[in-house]
Amino acid sequence: MTDTTDTTVKKVQSQHSPSGEMGQTYLVSGKSLSMRLWQDEQPSEPKPKTQRDYETVGYVIQGRAELHLEEQKIVLEPGDSWLVPQGASHTYKILEPFTAVEATSPPAEVHGRDETA
Repeated sequence: MTDTTDTTVKKVQSQHSPSGEMGQTYLVSGKSLSMRLWQDEQPSEPKPKTQRDYETVGYVIQGRAELHLEEQKIVLEPGDSWLVPQGASHTYKILEPFTAVEATSPPAEVHGRDETA
């Protein structure tokens, strides 16, 4: 029988992490889950609607934003967490300088899942 246990330990310092084309900073990533940071995102008009090939959960550190998810509007404030299901139509609008951490499954940055289209 083959042992498939992965005991890899990773540490990522955000100042050395790569950035994505949407302004996100990619943090640690495993085989089926990854984290990213949105830091000091400035107020803006709503982003174009999108659907992604991954599930996202997030947590607001500071600021405010509106998440428009499948015809629902959710105001996100510090201490709030949210879920965007895989394949759900969504957009967001930053209302105040916004910092949040998200986790995606499968990892957003793999196989071009996180590229804007």
